[in-house]
Amino acid sequence: MPVPVLTAVSDAVWEAQLVVALERGDLGVAVVRRCVDLADLLATATTGQARAVLLSADLRRLDRASLARLAVAGVAVVGLAPPGDEQAERRLRALGVAHVLPSDTSPEDLADAVVLAVGSPGSPTPGARAAHADPRAALPSAPDLDEAGSVSELGSGEVVAVWGPTGAPGRTTVAVQLAAELAALGRSTLLVDADVYGGVVAQVLGLLDEAPGLAAAARLANQGTLDLPALAELSRTVAADLRVLSGVTRADRWPELRPASLEVVLELARSLAATTVVDCAFALEQDEELAYDTAAPRRNGATLTALAAADRVLAVGTADPVGLQRLVRGLGELKEAVPGVEPLVVVNRLRATAVPGDAEAEVRAALSRYAGVERVRFLPLDVVGLDRAVAAGRTLAEAAPSTPVRAALTALAAELAGIPTAAPRRRLALARR
Repeated sequence: MPVPVLTAVSDAVWEAQLVVALERGDLGVAVVRRCVDLADLLATATTGQARAVLLSADLRRLDRASLARLAVAGVAVVGLAPPGDEQAERRLRALGVAHVLPSDTSPEDLADAVVLAVGSPGSPTPGARAAHADPRAALPSAPDLDEAGSVSELGSGEVVAVWGPTGAPGRTTVAVQLAAELAALGRSTLLVDADVYGGVVAQVLGLLDEAPGLAAAARLANQGTLDLPALAELSRTVAADLRVLSGVTRADRWPELRPASLEVVLELARSLAATTVVDCAFALEQDEELAYDTAAPRRNGATLTALAAADRVLAVGTADPVGLQRLVRGLGELKEAVPGVEPLVVVNRLRATAVPGDAEAEVRAALSRYAGVERVRFLPLDVVGLDRAVAAGRTLAEAAPSTPVRAALTALAAELAGIPTAAPRRRLALARR
């Protein structure tokens, strides 16, 4: 049975010739509809009458979100670029289209590409929509881009996601100070504010940033035009080895951080910095009321994408009965949401007044008993030092360099960087505007 195919090509004359050529021979494909634009294509794809689509690189409003909707509908994509137009081919691949051919390719080769795209591992299949209830499941593959925007090997940088349950356990504080300490150790670091409930990284660092860098990077990624120079320009340089990609400060702007786009940003960040520290939001649940509409945006999709893309996950909780209960439950939710994750637990605000007896030993025993956690790192409560840093819009290295919490963060940063000594090679001096 021939593979049912849609076409969405801007050149109507060439499209008509292509359809005639495909129908003349027994090529194993059959064009079931010629779509006039992207809206027509997406509407037709949802009917389930096609398994693949031939679309041109210059199709108006084509972006990664549209490709994700095609994936949800079970439609594989074969992209067509004008002969010799490397920029058009590069954009299609940047959008996640794995099969890209010149538009003058013979009908036989186009038919072979369609059959290959439909049969490729991981290609969309009919009846698999329920699996795409996970907002990460239908994402086009993130491209590997070099500085020119072309496909290359993955960057060697590491992504560290800082997450914690509800209740303000200190996720942003740990993310910001950890990034600063990594930079102080001489490791190029990118701090990404991916909190979809209202990021405050820029405010904590005293940066005036009305245009969120991460939202702008996500828009470029969605359009297939994000490259390394653009990402570097959007990230604010606050020190020689520290860049900041600020987040959305208003909670109603969360739709700008789509999972498909964030995945591209984080993969490209591996080539920009040795370590990318991502400040994540707390929520992991999916909206069950939207489960029927697998193409609908999901607020927590960005958090799930960041956690899935991370090489290491830091789970932050507070050292008090309420905070530990939330942490234990949150760790269970984390493992359900991101299978295979093995987080490094960071217990924040450790103090003797909240936990009777030996606070560190009691917390360690509780986490071992109720959550099966053996790897625990502790950060002591330091109200004076942290208040001084936040009030000045500075890091602990600048505002309170000799505090116990900074020493613990330096040791944690050295552990993540694989540096045997926790002593920073230099003081971190942030450059302000």
